[in-house]
Amino acid sequence: MNHDSPSPRHVPVLLRRADEILGPALENGGVLVDATLGLGGHAEHFLRTYPAIRLIGLDRDTEALRLAGTRLEPYADRITLVHTRYDGLPDALRHAGLATEDSVRAVLMDLGVSSMQLDEAERGFAYSVDAPLDMRMDPTAGLTAADVLNTYSHGDLARILKTYGEERFAGRIASAVLRRRAQRPFTSSAELVELLYEAIPAATRRTGGHPAKRTFQALRIEVNRELESLQAAVPAAMSALQVGGRIVVMSYQSLEDKTVKQIFTQASASRTPLDLPVELPGMGPEFAILTRGAEKASDTEIEENPRAAPVRMRAAERIQAAG
Repeated sequence: MNHDSPSPRHVPVLLRRADEILGPALENGGVLVDATLGLGGHAEHFLRTYPAIRLIGLDRDTEALRLAGTRLEPYADRITLVHTRYDGLPDALRHAGLATEDSVRAVLMDLGVSSMQLDEAERGFAYSVDAPLDMRMDPTAGLTAADVLNTYSHGDLARILKTYGEERFAGRIASAVLRRRAQRPFTSSAELVELLYEAIPAATRRTGGHPAKRTFQALRIEVNRELESLQAAVPAAMSALQVGGRIVVMSYQSLEDKTVKQIFTQASASRTPLDLPVELPGMGPEFAILTRGAEKASDTEIEENPRAAPVRMRAAERIQAAG
């Protein structure tokens, strides 16, 4: 595996559709914020397609930033890369010399685990290979998945498994974790997968997909504070948009998509009090929804890139300045 050549192994998800939505906002230049830069596949396309734009790329993963920087070297005079997770967007804009409001033409958020993180076993995101229980998107900071398993109370473990993993057997798994860690602490993904096979009933294992899928998702979300970050990042991104500016968010699990839907719905609602018969001047919706529900990848794209299967895309356009 060539760690300095990200292009062959990185297939950007819903690239054509993202361009269809964001393109009209970028035709005359302006700033595009790629809040989840990853290996730079989406960013490279937009920089090549719209030569007048400036890109601000954010990522919490220092290795991803390094690889993306190499990939985007031909556009070095038009890019600013910032080491931060996506809820650090206001600070990233200030770092780039921009205001945190009314300064951006487009924002792209492609959530979830990057191809690089999934492909590199030592990161611990995949339950199909044995690896240290890390799961940090920023490997320089924060608790690891092993820390969570070895230190959280039964109640907290059950809560994150149920809330973030939608795991039916959250309490049962939490009890098994506490029994197991009393003997020796968790260190590897194989240890956790073995426990999950034992804790989840056989009938469910036969019909409910891989028994580790929901627990690994829950741990990843907890370790990286993904939903907390998202709840702060999307409103901040929307505030940064100019009138006519657009935002695209791609989610990969139901909790993310639900969060984005709620934020978009609120932003596209009238601010006129419900008991008034007419729309008050300046109190109409700030945003218009550009997608009908959550759009999915086509069968063809999923065949070419299986990691696109769970994606749900939502998009909105600012139609009125903040009141």
